Amino acid sequence: MRSKIVAGLKAETFDVAIVGGGINGAVAAASLSAAGLKVALLEKKDFASSTSQESSNLIWGGIKYLESYEFGLVWDLCRSRNELMRKYPSSVREIRFFTTMQKGFRKPRIMVFMGALLYWFMGRFFTQAPRLLSNKTINLEEPLVETGNSQGGLEYSDCYLRDNDARFVFQFMRRAMRSGTHALNYAEVTKATKGDVWSFEVNDQEQGQTFTVKAKAFINAAGPYADSLNQVAAIKTAYRHIFSKGVHLIVPRLSENKRVLTFFADDGRLFFVIPMGACSCIGTTDTPVDKLPATVTEDDRSFILDNINKRLRLAKPLTRADVISERCGVRPLVKRVGEKVGVNDDWMNLSRKHVIETHKEENQISVFGGKLTDCLNIGRELCDELKTLGLKVKLNDDWFGESPSRNSFEAEAKALGLSDIQVAGEGTLVDRLWRCYDLDAFDILKLIKADDSLRTAVSPLSSVILAEFAHMAEREMVTHLEDALRRRTRLALVVPHEELAKSPDLRRACELLFKSRAQTEWDIYFKLSAPQTVGAAQVAKA
Repeated sequence: MRSKIVAGLKAETFDVAIVGGGINGAVAAASLSAAGLKVALLEKKDFASSTSQESSNLIWGGIKYLESYEFGLVWDLCRSRNELMRKYPSSVREIRFFTTMQKGFRKPRIMVFMGALLYWFMGRFFTQAPRLLSNKTINLEEPLVETGNSQGGLEYSDCYLRDNDARFVFQFMRRAMRSGTHALNYAEVTKATKGDVWSFEVNDQEQGQTFTVKAKAFINAAGPYADSLNQVAAIKTAYRHIFSKGVHLIVPRLSENKRVLTFFADDGRLFFVIPMGACSCIGTTDTPVDKLPATVTEDDRSFILDNINKRLRLAKPLTRADVISERCGVRPLVKRVGEKVGVNDDWMNLSRKHVIETHKEENQISVFGGKLTDCLNIGRELCDELKTLGLKVKLNDDWFGESPSRNSFEAEAKALGLSDIQVAGEGTLVDRLWRCYDLDAFDILKLIKADDSLRTAVSPLSSVILAEFAHMAEREMVTHLEDALRRRTRLALVVPHEELAKSPDLRRACELLFKSRAQTEWDIYFKLSAPQTVGAAQVAKA
């Protein structure tokens, strides 16, 4: 598959080349290829391997931005959230946020509740209504929450991704490739020059070769690396990025209730306990950083563990030994070139708006900022911008969303005896296959029909089966084992590292993916990527 894509990239002059394979690049490729353009996409690592794999897994309208009076941003985010709910009903689900407020909080509880009512209005009443919570109600409905210093709270609705964010990004990437996009991962742009067309020197890190890609227009969708890519391309912009680091810790499931527990951390920002299969994702931090990639520090771990231990009635405090995995990424925040952030500025209230900057003379567009929730707006705006560059773009409304064929898939899966397979926190196997693979789920059923052993799960802690790895090997451009365990699935997030290393079924999955390279890829992942701070052995017994 890879050699065919490289050959296609070398052979054509594309209408547009997108550099960056996170959510901005993926949604750009999906919209532009559906609009009739010839699209190339180049990603220097794996798809969704940077910011887009480190989110809170929330599709939300940004209730926190009401406090900074960004009403326009909240209005647009709520509209996009509602649209994603409608078009991805299996993947993007409404979930209740159960919020507790400490005494002495900067705003009265009733004022925060009024903000939640405004948020519900700005969300077009698309979700369940908010409600005010007394301490008595909190103790009754969620006794895990510590209310000794609480003034009560509130409950409101937003959405979450039932699977991981990187898988959501790959849904757009898969749609783009079906529409003709030539997408290549592990392909780093080392040089970009503008003549009659744009010419990109590309280092294919897997084949050890350098080749050239040509395109009429260039979209910089490199996320936090957009500024350095513009330097490579000699593009001077009016905007730039600054970075806020967000860290989450994944621990065994803390509450069996399917809701997000929400608090205000010691620094004042929203702090979550989010369901993630049989686990909970807790965080996040909001720390200024100026170097990439960001890393998890002991202060980050202490902040998260200290905050959660203060706010929950746990049988014993959470420690580093309880952590299954860690997530660490940066939020690329947009500032004008020359505009500084003062030492006394409220970092958490800096705007999260995205900016699309177009340079008509160079036929170049840069995307600054962006969020999972905002992705549809970015896809449409890029179509509009390319029209101003003289490209013929005609975008219909069917460029994203689930296929209507779910009932047919469920009938075929039932005939194979797959309907009753369930895993705690994930629901049924059939449901997860559909929401992760959409139409490609039919191919997974064909693989099981041909070899019944492929229905075997690779871990008792997850419903991911061998047939998925066989499918990935042919259709999902998995280059390294980490791609499969961290991004195409969330196995590396929810199953302890030591448990994965002991799984004979995962070894077979590795062989399905890499054949003669299986042992090499296994060693790279388990010997060179072993976590340094995770207490997987204790977690496995929890």
